[in-house]
Amino acid sequence: MHTITSSVFRTEIMTVPGGTETIVRGGRDLFALLPQALHGVRRIGVLGWGPQGRAQALNLRDSLAGTDVTVSVGLRPGSASAADARKNGFTEENGTLGDWLDVAGTSDLVILLIADAALAANHEQIFAALAPGATIGLSHGFLLGHLTSIGSDFPAGHPVIAVCPKGMGDSVRRLYQQGETINGAGINASIAVHADPDGHGTDRALAWSIALGSPYTFATTLRSEYLSDIVGERAILLGAVHGLVEALYRHFRIGGDDAVTAYQRSTESVTGPIARTISDSGLAAVRAATGDEDAFDRAYAAAYQPARDLVAEIYDEVADGTELRSVILAEQRLATRPMTAISGSPMWRAGTEAHARREAAPAVVDPLTAGLFVATMTAQADEFAARGHAWSEIVNESIIEAVDSLLPYMHARDVAYMVDNCSRTARLGTRRWGPRFQAAYEQLALPLADEPAADGLIKEFLANPVHEALAAAAVLRPSVDISVS
Repeated sequence: MHTITSSVFRTEIMTVPGGTETIVRGGRDLFALLPQALHGVRRIGVLGWGPQGRAQALNLRDSLAGTDVTVSVGLRPGSASAADARKNGFTEENGTLGDWLDVAGTSDLVILLIADAALAANHEQIFAALAPGATIGLSHGFLLGHLTSIGSDFPAGHPVIAVCPKGMGDSVRRLYQQGETINGAGINASIAVHADPDGHGTDRALAWSIALGSPYTFATTLRSEYLSDIVGERAILLGAVHGLVEALYRHFRIGGDDAVTAYQRSTESVTGPIARTISDSGLAAVRAATGDEDAFDRAYAAAYQPARDLVAEIYDEVADGTELRSVILAEQRLATRPMTAISGSPMWRAGTEAHARREAAPAVVDPLTAGLFVATMTAQADEFAARGHAWSEIVNESIIEAVDSLLPYMHARDVAYMVDNCSRTARLGTRRWGPRFQAAYEQLALPLADEPAADGLIKEFLANPVHEALAAAAVLRPSVDISVS
């Protein structure tokens, strides 16, 4: 299952619970193979200069330097991003910056990295501008979900491929740059080949993924990708984290902690030592790191089912198109009425002092916080497994992306900063579902966190196949942590 066949790159078999997957390792030593793997693509057009557009255009250009493949950026008329694109060397004078439809019409591979709602609104004119046989590239399956909901499809005769980095755009760029000295350092990515009329879709997708710096690439489908991605950002990647730290901060304050201590035990514990422990040693290691396994077990047992129920609800609403429609509807409102920031919550004012205390009094793995967080992360992984997702997709969307990309940024900038500055699709989902998670923790989990843990739940956690899957994926991780200074 989930195999990759390539005529250019060497594939490997990774053993996962219940079977195997085919993956491809990345590395700068493979860059010389990129033109061959692209099979006739000599001009890549990246439409959009948001976080992913910027990162991917720069990485692709750097990886393909010295070849006959050109990377260009296409922007809508009057785009405020044009100045930054020019600053980074994409200019009209050298033919690498232009109108988005002109770039789409003159490129062999057109990578669509504009905002989801904008892509839904403008896909028809982009498709109409494409050169015959040009490959359509995506980094998210949102457009497939939208096309399905309106009874439409991608244009016939065009390969449709996806490369989906499992991290935010800034991580894609930063880890690529750090990888100049550590071969293969970057953000893992999934690939999907949705339409392959010329038979070269897989090689092109692998070339694109390797050029972005992906340490390892795994296979999925476009539908599976958008389901896991959109659910994940509303759950453990963003929405659940927001709800969790707000609930715990309030809980610790009611219990008598001062504001900074409550902030350390909630936010700092999650984004710092809990994230690092999972990244270095896995989920089960967090339990031991608390120094109070009984408290961890009680919290885990109290939170697992409420979290699982919410993840399942989110999944259903993404799968039936409800969540996608809400994003498109919001685009109309937000044209004249921008979203308010969540950073106005009183707890975030404690962040500055908590950050200042890091060296003198660093946050520790709080057992209550750890139990709730790990229960939620495991609940998402279990729900994805029950829905048939591949293990690489499960551990990347539920664990690796969180602890190696998003949580380090939250530690450096704050959870509120991350939520207020993420993509519009993710931000809308976080604002909708974060309060639901907060209510579930406050009303369902925390009142039971002092009760004896259900022994069966803890045994299931310790024997969960997610530990084996995460360990297999961790072997492929380069020894480099993202720098967020």
